[in-house]
Amino acid sequence: MVFPEFDPVLIQLGPLPIRWYALAYVAGIVLGWRYAVMLSRRDSLWTPRTPPVTGPQIDDLVLWITLGIIGGGRLGYVLFYRPDLFGQIFSGSGIGERLEILQIWTGGMSFHGGLIGVALALFFFARHQKINPLSLGDLIAPVAPIGLFFGRIANFINGELWGRPTDGPFGVVFCNDRIMQLYGYCPAGVEPRHPSQLYEAGLEGLVLFAILVVAVWKWRLLAKPGYVTGIFLLGYGLSRAVLETVREPDTHMPEALRGMVTMGMLLSIPMMLIGAWLIWRAWSRPPAQG
Repeated sequence: MVFPEFDPVLIQLGPLPIRWYALAYVAGIVLGWRYAVMLSRRDSLWTPRTPPVTGPQIDDLVLWITLGIIGGGRLGYVLFYRPDLFGQIFSGSGIGERLEILQIWTGGMSFHGGLIGVALALFFFARHQKINPLSLGDLIAPVAPIGLFFGRIANFINGELWGRPTDGPFGVVFCNDRIMQLYGYCPAGVEPRHPSQLYEAGLEGLVLFAILVVAVWKWRLLAKPGYVTGIFLLGYGLSRAVLETVREPDTHMPEALRGMVTMGMLLSIPMMLIGAWLIWRAWSRPPAQG
């Protein structure tokens, strides 16, 4: 299958391009916001406790989370995947090169960096509002796969983060006229590759969302602080580690590690360990009161 002629820009409003990538973030934040409000209004899900926040508090939290996603996601991408951009701040020949580190509209966002940014936002918001940070995390964790799903679909539309070469029936040739016009060549080559973006949308997005729905609505695990957060961290870490085996390896990894492990795998290990610890901690304690 040849990669479709997707246009990353949905519509051009004068000098302002409306990109699918940006709309994916907007859709994930808005739908996640409304789902979180719904969860906060279901007192029975939190019994014998009460929901950690009210609807108006969630409205305020959205801004904190948005800043955490964007700031953490971009800084994480530069730190983990493009450290050379730090050098361009001082050595770039033009203003465009010097400011490339800020150009989030061109793509280049790290989930792990965004996760750190959101975790910091939740911690400081919880501290400011005198809320249990684990309970606040349990409210946000079930909505995260919504944003992951839309983000990976946007990655596919952009023709980025493609997979390794494959001779299977689902292989996609990430080369078309638009990519040729943009780069002058096809960065992914002309061999079929795994559409790993779609695999991630399905596993990290739809499947993980379904698991968390069961955890929240059937198993009623919101009653134990940290349980749902732990399931999300462990579930995402496992999903990412598995899917890294079909994603194109990172080119900047040390030669001794290249082919054995990827940056995504390395960053997912702490997630899985923290997630497993949170699950054990919540499972071994009775439901919190109040």
